[in-house]
Amino acid sequence: MAAVFRLRVFMPKIIILGTLLLLVSCQSQNNSAITLAEVKVARVVSGQSLEVLGMEVQTNLISPVRLIGLDAPDLRQTPWGEDGKKLLETLMGGTNPTVNLEFDFEAKDQFNRTLAYVWKDQVLLNEEVVKQGYALFVARSPNHKYDQRLERAQQWARIMGKGIWNTDKPMRLTPGEFRRLYR
Repeated sequence: MAAVFRLRVFMPKIIILGTLLLLVSCQSQNNSAITLAEVKVARVVSGQSLEVLGMEVQTNLISPVRLIGLDAPDLRQTPWGEDGKKLLETLMGGTNPTVNLEFDFEAKDQFNRTLAYVWKDQVLLNEEVVKQGYALFVARSPNHKYDQRLERAQQWARIMGKGIWNTDKPMRLTPGEFRRLYR
């Protein structure tokens, strides 16, 4: 009798809670509209960073941009750091190329760099750098829009032995480990 009474009291609460959980889990992960900014690349800083013109009110101001989802080797981490930078320059093509920046939830990092997915001729450069094996995919909350694409790109690079995944000369330290050891 007591068990039946408890079931009658708690069943509506359980149903409501279950319904709420179902509704929350069905919501889109990214409710914001796609926001793109067309900018000129002033220079490639590394395999994961750029300086661009045209983001601020004064279009001649240079703004730092960090590619979302990447952890590229430090420039001192030879040969991968310089190779990653050269790959990104090659993917951009030409002098002062124009690219599109796509933004996710978190707009800036702790160093006040703009966080973005970089597109050139409908190619996601973040993905291409990882796919060629010149950066690790690192999921950083809350920017997860292309995590699956970046993770698949890393799996591809690893299977194919590209860049840092080359078995003849693999990268021994992750970029984060390298930076902590050689600051």
